[in-house]
Amino acid sequence: MQLTLPRKAVQKITITPHPEWAQNFWDNLVPLKDKVSKHPFFKEVEAGTLPLELGQKALIDFYPLVENFPKYMALNLAKTKRELPGHKEAKFWLIQNIKVEQNHADWWHFWSRGFNVTDEQLIHAKPSPYMDAINNFLWNINTNGSLTEGIAATNLAVEWATGEWTINVIEGVKSYSKNGNITVDDRVMSWLNAHATYDDEHPYEAMEIIKMVATTEGEREKAFEAAQRSLEYYILALDDCYSAVTKTKVA
Repeated sequence: MQLTLPRKAVQKITITPHPEWAQNFWDNLVPLKDKVSKHPFFKEVEAGTLPLELGQKALIDFYPLVENFPKYMALNLAKTKRELPGHKEAKFWLIQNIKVEQNHADWWHFWSRGFNVTDEQLIHAKPSPYMDAINNFLWNINTNGSLTEGIAATNLAVEWATGEWTINVIEGVKSYSKNGNITVDDRVMSWLNAHATYDDEHPYEAMEIIKMVATTEGEREKAFEAAQRSLEYYILALDDCYSAVTKTKVA
């Protein structure tokens, strides 16, 4: 007789009202998050005025961040300890999100191919120091930081800002199909569409995990500083991208 194991239900994180410290944590990150989501680079993409070759360069240079993202989360998964407050919830939440992230690098490849960027160009990407700084920071904080620092830097900061700019650029990206050799179909749009829909829940859930796990003022301060620094590096990467845009227009 074959044994049939019950299918486990998906664990959902309940969004709760913020206590004062958490509301301040969230509100104080908004200006930096907005500097990412409303960055002039994305405004150019939104308007369909970003030069195609610079969009291709960004697809290449941001690929290491996309490809490594589930690895950053796995580093946090290894820190969970069932007996500590919030760690059981964090463990299940990270496992589920890593499963979600497993297809994202493939979807980035689809987007890139549609814009005539080859797989070889992605695999051998060598971002500038400014663009690569966020990767180095995330490797460090997710390896050496606390669970809350890693989640704050990765799932709160990066996913929060990314979820917002993706919504804004969807129509702009589609407009590049007017360029005769660019393909924009559902497959090409899969990464953007994913981040513009279900991924928008992740930063709110990440904040709930931080509220459960960060039980001291010191832990909360470190988590905030990690999220803050992550967004600052994200801005540096975008500034570097946009400097290429402005140089191209001047030339």
